[in-house]
Amino acid sequence: MRASEHLRTLLQTIIAELGFAWPAKATIEPPKDKRHGDLAANCALVLAKEADKNPRQLAEELAAKLRASSPSIAEVAVAGPGFLNVTFSPAFWQGKVAEVERTGERFGASALGVGKKAQVEFVSANPTGPLHIGHGRGAAVGDSLVRILRLAGYETEAEYYINDAGKQMHTLGRSVWLRARELAAAQNGAAALRPPFPEDCYQGEYIIDIARDMLAANPALTGLPEADGIDACYEYGMKVIFDGIRQDLADFQVTHDVWFSERGLVERGSVEKTLAMLRGTGHAFEEDGALWFNTTAFGDDKNRVLRKSDGSLTYFASDIAYHADKYARGFDLVIDVWGADHHGYIPRMRAAIAALGQQQSAFEVILVQLVNLLREGEQIAMSTRAGTFETLADVLQEVGTDAARFMFLSRKSDSKLDFDLALVKQRTMDNPVYYVQYAHARVEALHRRAAERGIDAAARAGNDADLALLVESAELDLLRLLDRFPQVAEDAAANLAPHFISYYLMELAGVLHHYYAAHQILDANNPALTSARLRLLRAVAQALKNGLALLGVSAPDSM
Repeated sequence: MRASEHLRTLLQTIIAELGFAWPAKATIEPPKDKRHGDLAANCALVLAKEADKNPRQLAEELAAKLRASSPSIAEVAVAGPGFLNVTFSPAFWQGKVAEVERTGERFGASALGVGKKAQVEFVSANPTGPLHIGHGRGAAVGDSLVRILRLAGYETEAEYYINDAGKQMHTLGRSVWLRARELAAAQNGAAALRPPFPEDCYQGEYIIDIARDMLAANPALTGLPEADGIDACYEYGMKVIFDGIRQDLADFQVTHDVWFSERGLVERGSVEKTLAMLRGTGHAFEEDGALWFNTTAFGDDKNRVLRKSDGSLTYFASDIAYHADKYARGFDLVIDVWGADHHGYIPRMRAAIAALGQQQSAFEVILVQLVNLLREGEQIAMSTRAGTFETLADVLQEVGTDAARFMFLSRKSDSKLDFDLALVKQRTMDNPVYYVQYAHARVEALHRRAAERGIDAAARAGNDADLALLVESAELDLLRLLDRFPQVAEDAAANLAPHFISYYLMELAGVLHHYYAAHQILDANNPALTSARLRLLRAVAQALKNGLALLGVSAPDSM
């Protein structure tokens, strides 16, 4: 049991014995200055009025009972107007090693989401071009959220929404078609007569490659009627691009459980059924030949079009139907990971969720800010349509999956991120991912050296009496950090914040590196202390490994 839970249980029992319930506004948290103890509680302050006592007097009473309640409590001090500053015994912290050993890969798990079903929809890039580094950050955030939610007990599905309908897909088909005609004309010696390539089409070299492959497979392609040719180019181009997207995500260690087609949603009539439902509930109305959604009734700044006067559907219409489908599948929590440029879209989607009869708490949007990709200090321009972008595949080839994922998750997702290609390739302590991975590798190397020297730590592995020797301040700091990991993992799930994990790992790795440099771990003349320290570091390595797994980053045994 983590320290905060243990303290709360003790205090709840004491307060119940006094005839009161645990105050709703009571908090238990680490004090700002660790010299004031391990945890601080304000329960005396918030309970004083109900108890009809001076807060400090009540705090003194609670402190006396708390000191006598458990040998795990070493000291309780009353501070200020009535705060309880609690210090745990070394024995309590030493027990964390056995807890980590007992739980292993499940260390950090919680029951936060038990009995709840969650869905995370992420990436969902239009299959009109390769994934770029911005998509990569969204992929890392979404995939890490899925891992974190599963550890917190949620039944979680990862989903990719394939935008395979609409104007952009027609533009893709038209782009490939025009390039195919250019190539065919060049083969016939008429290249000089070709018109300028339209600016509103996709410009990248990948479009030319797709057109070239299509012509090689079917030289008569450009003899088709234009509409048929564009359709053929759209179908083939989307397949090639989407196959590439799937491969890029697989290389990035990202897995989706469901690949959901927008075109299928439309063809099944789901959009029309949803629009009919909105009309039936009074949330949609006809005006000027168009169908509108009454979003202002839900706090949006203006009403939104669902079907235009020309009969074409808006993206918003499909999105409402798509989310209706999500809730029909039984999800209690739906999480969308969007680019930060979609911020203005949130109010209308929240209005739609309300119109579907869902609580606002059943829908969350995680915004992912832009990535500034740097190479030798120069920013690399990125534009899918212009074809001037650094693909995710290129970045992975240059820096590797681990480095890319850790860097993407090293800051809050809605903060801009400078991704320095030179830094993340360095094998130095200035490289954050190297810093954390090396901490794990150091522990594994230490155990290998112990075996080479004939130090049989395993023979004493079950002797918890050895753990009583872990009394150095740095050792207790490591144990306190181990205690924090389950709370950090739970907080990351509750706040949908993978960067909580990366921040924690950096702190834990830092304390381990400092401890490793300042203390002798292997001492053949002191097998009990050696065993205790090896077990402590093995527990730290397990926490590092579990945390890295939540980020989708490996924990190497050697570097």
